[in-house]
Amino acid sequence: MTAEQAVRARALAVLAGDSDLAGRVHGIFDGAARRASAPYVVVGAAESGDWGTKDQPGREVRLTVTLVGVDPGGPGDAGARIGALAPMLRGAGEGWTIAAVRMLRSRFSLRRAGGWQQDMIVRCRCLAG
Repeated sequence: MTAEQAVRARALAVLAGDSDLAGRVHGIFDGAARRASAPYVVVGAAESGDWGTKDQPGREVRLTVTLVGVDPGGPGDAGARIGALAPMLRGAGEGWTIAAVRMLRSRFSLRRAGGWQQDMIVRCRCLAG
């Protein structure tokens, strides 16, 4: 499994396993959410670059997590909960150890079809093994 796949799998497990977030959204989806009603979360694209050491391969993975909603008040508690869950991505699994996690940035925008979306970029630094 690649580092990108391992980070995505871990993110899906952490987000889907949180009962507080589950109570605030209608679903947590791997990739495109078909026929989903807002609010919902999409674990989207993951891109990576080298982050190895002299003796161990590693990757820095940047994962996009998107919260889509229609509430005029914006992301509110659901967005804050996703940010609070980000550090829980740390740990071993699927052939990679996520050594460090940081929320890099967040972007809020209005959607053409109505409602809004908040894209959060999470950086995960991973070591093989």
